[in-house]
Amino acid sequence: MYCPACGHDKNPPGTDQCANCGLALTHLDAPVANGPVEASLTSEAVSVLDPRPPITVPVDATLGDAMRAMTAERTGAVLVTGAGGELVGILTERDFLTKVAGEPGFAGLPVSRFMTPDPETVAPTDALAFALGKMDAGGYRHLPVVAAGKPVGVISVRDVLRHITAVCPDG
Repeated sequence: MYCPACGHDKNPPGTDQCANCGLALTHLDAPVANGPVEASLTSEAVSVLDPRPPITVPVDATLGDAMRAMTAERTGAVLVTGAGGELVGILTERDFLTKVAGEPGFAGLPVSRFMTPDPETVAPTDALAFALGKMDAGGYRHLPVVAAGKPVGVISVRDVLRHITAVCPDG
C-alpha cells in the first residue's frame, strides 16, 4: 500500500500505518462511493424510505384474518405480533402461494403455523445498503423495521427501487 506522506510503497495491503513514517493508513482502505446511488445507499438510513406503518395481526389470528388485513390494506405482508406487541413473525403473499395453497379450510387455520418466525429485521437507523443486503441474501421482498423490539414499519423492494430511481441523475 502506497503512503501518500512519504511515498513508501512497500506497506502490506490492509496495514494500519506506514512502516516508514508511521502515518495512519486505515482511512485509505475505507470504501468510497462511486456516484449518487452508492452514496445514498451507504450514507442514508432506512428511515429515508419513510417505511409504511406495519399491518399487524396477533399470533393467535387465523389465515382468514391475515388475508383480510392484507387485502384491505393492499399489502403483500402482515407482521405477526405477540401479546406485548413484539414482532414474532411475518406472513407474506409468497407464504400463501408456497405453504397455504391447497390446504382445505385454510381460512380457519392459525397464522402461527404458516408464518416465518423471528424474521430478519432492520432498524430505522440502519444503512440502506445493509437493508438491501439482507433482502438480497435472504430473497426477501418485505423487511420489517423494528425499534425497541416492536415493529414500526415495513420496507419493500419497491420502496428501495423508488428511492434509487429518485436518486439517479437524469440521463
